[in-house]
Amino acid sequence: MNCYGQQLNWVKNFEQQTPESVAMKIADPNQTAQVNEIKLMLAELPFDGARVLELGCGKAEKTRLLAETGRLKEIVALEVDDIQHQRNLQVSDLPQVRFSHGGAEAIPATDNSFDIVLMFKSLHHVPVAHMDQALSEIARVLKPGGLAWISEPVFAGDLNEVFRLFHDEKMVREAAFAAICKAVDAGSLSLEKQLFFNTRSFFENFDQFDQRMIQVTHSNHQLAPALYQQVKEKFESYLTPEGATFFNPQRVDMLRKAG
Repeated sequence: MNCYGQQLNWVKNFEQQTPESVAMKIADPNQTAQVNEIKLMLAELPFDGARVLELGCGKAEKTRLLAETGRLKEIVALEVDDIQHQRNLQVSDLPQVRFSHGGAEAIPATDNSFDIVLMFKSLHHVPVAHMDQALSEIARVLKPGGLAWISEPVFAGDLNEVFRLFHDEKMVREAAFAAICKAVDAGSLSLEKQLFFNTRSFFENFDQFDQRMIQVTHSNHQLAPALYQQVKEKFESYLTPEGATFFNPQRVDMLRKAG
């Protein structure tokens, strides 16, 4: 089976192509519409009464937004970073969310147990050698007919030009896309559609960028003083009196388990 896709034009009445009309692609430079991904996902996925697994939940910001809609039966939010997981365990006001520790390549859940699996910008953080296993695990834990929403950043855009100075993700993002294509070609998951759009990132100043992008617990960014200064200067080239706004190209591969 070949990898095939379908793209969405968010602005122009969701103009689509059939799955047979275009091969899967890692990016679409022509898609520049700005989209709130949570709103897009709520419109695209059947969340009502669903049991949902979020892989790589991070600070659980999207977890909270989804839980507060009241549409979902349960969210199991998995995080591999032990420091962040311990912080997530302190969350006490989301009774329908259960935080769990682990990685996508070894999901601590039974077969056929989730209606929806979500990955927000996290597949490329899975070790490359384990990406195929992560896709296999997603297929294993999805119920027959269940859907996976795999959202990945496209290697383009001004923010990427800053970030790549100290953390170039080109190879791992390409490897993540290749793993998705491999899973689709193998038939463990089928492609429903591909969505391409931009999201917005805003930073008041470089200190805020430093805290959110460099001083993170899931990666050990040890920047030499000269490199740190280079990153600072590159970031500040986009800075205005109102702060720095970036529009970041994204891709979603929506996959379905057979049955």
